[in-house]
Amino acid sequence: MRLAGKVALVTGGNSGIGLATARLFVAEGAKVAITGRNQKRLDAVAAELGPEVLVMNGDVSDFAAIEKSIAATAERFGRLDVVFANAGIAHATPVGATTVESFEKILRVNLTSTFFIVQASLPYLNDGASIIFNGSVQSVNGRPGFSAYAASKAAVRTMARVMAAELSPRGVRINVVTPGAIDTPVWNPLTGSPEEKNALRKQMGRAIPLGRVGASLEVANAVLFLASDESSFVQATEIVVDGGATGAPMGAPIYRQ
Repeated sequence: MRLAGKVALVTGGNSGIGLATARLFVAEGAKVAITGRNQKRLDAVAAELGPEVLVMNGDVSDFAAIEKSIAATAERFGRLDVVFANAGIAHATPVGATTVESFEKILRVNLTSTFFIVQASLPYLNDGASIIFNGSVQSVNGRPGFSAYAASKAAVRTMARVMAAELSPRGVRINVVTPGAIDTPVWNPLTGSPEEKNALRKQMGRAIPLGRVGASLEVANAVLFLASDESSFVQATEIVVDGGATGAPMGAPIYRQ
């Protein structure tokens, strides 16, 4: 088992990439703590993963709650070896039609909370621990209408490098996993039926060289690598999981003859 004996915290672990990662961590032998905001989903996750998984209701934008969740994890399991700062939000912030509150909410959840998750974890982190941030290809692809989200994810990339420089003396590694189009519940508000969701998958797949959207487990596998000792010499970098959309965009089906 690749995480045998390790203790991991996953924020936003009640659905999507966070849940897929939590499942994988448990399967690989880790003791896992999960935070999330949807109590119904948290109850379902607790029933699925069993009593050895610590499930906590908490909003990462509430920094006092972050500290309590991390302290509770350390109290339950004794330490922290892996932190996956996964929780985040996304909504449009178009130029000319965005409030300060809307813009700053995204920054608070996606960026500021990530900093304070790391800061609150420091007293409990083992030397040699691994911290993984969840980024996004939207930090580089210039999607119209998403300035705040793109800015938050670009900042997460650069912040990871700064923190890696600060924490390298302890052997703490900080890296970023950068998903592209991944089929998660975040798509649900965009579609009114399974047929519409399938049509959206196909549409998005045409812009991806591998010809399809990704699955949460495919991102979770990259997180597992960064969490495990297999990546012991990987520091201050990112793994892009996007089917080639940013690295080889002209290979997408939409451009093929």
